[in-house]
Amino acid sequence: MKKSLFCGCILLLLAMQARAELFLWEVRSMTNSAYLFGTIHTGKKEWFPLPEPVEEAFAESRVLAVEADVTDLDAMTKTVAAMSYVAPDELSKHVTPEDFVRFKAQVARLGVDESLTKRVKPFSASSMLMFAEWESAGYSPQFGIDAYLISKAKALRKRVVEIEGVAAQAALVDSLTEQEHQRAFAGMLKALEEGIIDDQLDGMVKAWQTGDAFLMLELSRRYNEKIPGAREMEEKFIWSRHEAMLAKVEGYLNKSIEKHFIAVGALHLAGRRGLIELLKAKGYVVKQK
Repeated sequence: MKKSLFCGCILLLLAMQARAELFLWEVRSMTNSAYLFGTIHTGKKEWFPLPEPVEEAFAESRVLAVEADVTDLDAMTKTVAAMSYVAPDELSKHVTPEDFVRFKAQVARLGVDESLTKRVKPFSASSMLMFAEWESAGYSPQFGIDAYLISKAKALRKRVVEIEGVAAQAALVDSLTEQEHQRAFAGMLKALEEGIIDDQLDGMVKAWQTGDAFLMLELSRRYNEKIPGAREMEEKFIWSRHEAMLAKVEGYLNKSIEKHFIAVGALHLAGRRGLIELLKAKGYVVKQK
């Protein structure tokens, strides 16, 4: 009996390992269905086209819903004011001298044009370093999953709708206090200096490619434990947005006859506070593909 149970457990584990899931779920209401796809905002050219089930789900959908249209250059240009200081104000006046020296060292290491960083606010400056680190690891925002989906939808003349919009996301960044800016800045410097960003990116890509929402959440937890202030920033930039996001998704399911392909950052779908569990709690049928 014990041997049979042991063999059964081994077979179950092997079956689970063999099952390749994607960061893609189908959600069904009484009247409609939609796909929820978790994305990452950087990538590699060889990732495209996306896995066949994702491409098929995208082709089947009439509408692409994204957090914000990152290919809308006019809208992106209008957000500059939220990200930058007006001369003569500048970054060096809003961070500690010690952190500014550390920042300049990272700018030099990553080959970032120092003139581009002079007037950006601390949160934006830290984001610039993060993207530069991703680039050095072989990933590029140019090949971000969101940008690929939006460009493809427009080429196919699919309707593209924004769950939040560029202006709303810029307003969220603009709402950061001076202290929050400084903590985000110092935290990113620590993550870069200790190699945490590279480890985080490698893990995030693995989680995304295997559809492992648990790992995505666990990586976030580990990062938050290592970087002071990261948990509070995650609360502001991820979990606090879910009530409004959920309302939009429910609208696509219940107030539209068109099938939506909904693409949001992968962490938004993970854990008990993620959109997947929130939709299940509302009574929707949710199945990972």
